[in-house]
Amino acid sequence: MKRILHLISSIQGNESYSYKLSKAIVNKVIEKYPGSTVEDVNLNDLEMPHLTPLILQSMFTPVDQLTAEAKASIRYSDEAVKQLMAADILVIGAPLYNLTIPSTLKVWGDHITRAGVTFGYSENGPVGLVKGKKVYIAMSSGGVYSEGPAKANDFVAPYLKSFLGLLGMTDVTVFRVEGVKVAGVKEHALEKGLASIQID
Repeated sequence: MKRILHLISSIQGNESYSYKLSKAIVNKVIEKYPGSTVEDVNLNDLEMPHLTPLILQSMFTPVDQLTAEAKASIRYSDEAVKQLMAADILVIGAPLYNLTIPSTLKVWGDHITRAGVTFGYSENGPVGLVKGKKVYIAMSSGGVYSEGPAKANDFVAPYLKSFLGLLGMTDVTVFRVEGVKVAGVKEHALEKGLASIQID
């Protein structure tokens, strides 16, 4: 039995390829671990604010010194960190928008990056504190970015692996539905992506 945190970032709703892929991954995880629980979080519905000076300052202020306003400013961050820490497995829907991740997913990442909570500092640099979690990324793209001439322009999978690794999540697997706008590829893109799912 696992606790699954399913993050949805596509603005296309249930019809998006990243959602269809991430949902299939969730179902495969449940097949492997019957009785698992799923927390679906649609980042588009949360309307998380971009970081502000108040939010950033509040993140670095001891809890017992926070004002009511400061506490309110980090409520989204506190909830996101709580959800993250409670999960055993993360499934992240990540469509490629303009060569990178949706802004909602970037904002989520900013809110869970908490010094002393999700990462710390050592004499050798940052140390991730989020340990023991498996992450599956469900990436979708109009073109083909896993190989070929466009590979250098994939700023989704490499970025997420690097960012998650910074926080200690290094067991990351990427599945893709790609080429959904490419003739001769799009016809079987979803089928190929779904068939590629293997749960460790």
